[in-house]
Amino acid sequence: MVVMGMDIGSTTSKCLILEDGCRILSSVLVQAGIGTEGPKEAYDRAIEISGVSGDAISCCIATGYGRERWSQADGMISELTAHALGSHFLFPDARTIIDIGGQDAKVIALDDRGQMCNFVMNDKCAAGTGRFLDVMAGILKKDIGELEQLAASSKNPVTISSTCTVFAESEVISQLAAGAEIPDVVAGICASVAGRVASLARRIGIREQVCMSGGVAQNGGVRKALEALLEVNVSFSPLAQLAGALGAAINAGINISALKGRSMSIA
Repeated sequence: MVVMGMDIGSTTSKCLILEDGCRILSSVLVQAGIGTEGPKEAYDRAIEISGVSGDAISCCIATGYGRERWSQADGMISELTAHALGSHFLFPDARTIIDIGGQDAKVIALDDRGQMCNFVMNDKCAAGTGRFLDVMAGILKKDIGELEQLAASSKNPVTISSTCTVFAESEVISQLAAGAEIPDVVAGICASVAGRVASLARRIGIREQVCMSGGVAQNGGVRKALEALLEVNVSFSPLAQLAGALGAAINAGINISALKGRSMSIA
């Protein structure tokens, strides 16, 4: 059984093809999200890499901001459900999932069966999201991929106290004008994001194992800051940014299995 998960976000499109619920045939991430050709490019590349035809896909489930705009989907699920399923697949013992995406941040609690039992999210403000990091990287004239290494070289991290992206931008400029080193400013930016998300996590309680999903999971500066604030280890998979697409594919497999079981009972 071959199924597909599509995660169409605000800034990226992810497609993952899964075989028999356990073998990833292909996974593609394109740096273009809703309203662009990104979803189609991700789909086409995933099909090409997997070696299967589009007709061989038994079910496609979409998630993310653009899930309603993917006409080839057989169904859709929320990002919360998708990241819960995908993260549980990657970390079967996970009980707390921290998902920091481009436009929002979510903390999901799983029960002992790996099912979502609670969540809290911030989708009203860019602070504590990937967008915040993008804006700050732009101010510093740095690529987003450079932030982790810069934060790691910090000797004296500054404090970014503003919780609003606009005010934080002014604060960063003021720190630089006062002579702060760029690595120290970057470390402060990462700590600011971590602080916002840590406060969300504390609202629902933190149970180990804690893992991260979403694009910001790749930023070691944010991960380390979260570990310090929450006083727990934060697990990370190279597939973290694909957790939503993976969860959508897993849901597609569940749907197929349910339909087969229903057919058997009817027969």
